[in-house]
Amino acid sequence: MTVLQTIQTRYSVRAYLPTPVEKDKIAAILAAARMAPTAANRQPQRILVVRSVEGLAKFRKVCRFREAPLVFVVCVQTNEAWVRAADGFNASLVDASIVTDHMMLAATDLGLGSLWMSAFDPVALRNEFAIPALYEPAHLLCVGYADGVAPSLERFASARKPLEQTVFWEQF
Repeated sequence: MTVLQTIQTRYSVRAYLPTPVEKDKIAAILAAARMAPTAANRQPQRILVVRSVEGLAKFRKVCRFREAPLVFVVCVQTNEAWVRAADGFNASLVDASIVTDHMMLAATDLGLGSLWMSAFDPVALRNEFAIPALYEPAHLLCVGYADGVAPSLERFASARKPLEQTVFWEQF
């Protein structure tokens, strides 16, 4: 599959089969995370892998969990991230997003479905998984085998704004 085909194939999966994700696929997803670019190559991401029955049950306390057999908690160490001198912009959340995107696309390429979630209670998440104060939970990535049929590629015709509304050439 080409990168563009992977991007077109990916969709937000909200129902999963109970089939566990194989260790080699988990390793491949984590390798994609490791290869993701980060600002100044600081690599402030820290990833918690959750796949046990007990661990997955904890997500019901912190978010509207989709019963995926595997969840990656992508955290950042904000004091490790690159900071833009001009205005103090901290790139940690951008870095976490790039890492999460690489993981999501790798999962798609491996025949898995995923759902990127940022709607969760970070304090409850930190407490449930004993995440040290040094790390900020940024995103959850639910992963597993989709239970259902993938939407048609035709969805992009109506679900996305035309490029003319989002792209400007040379100036606004």
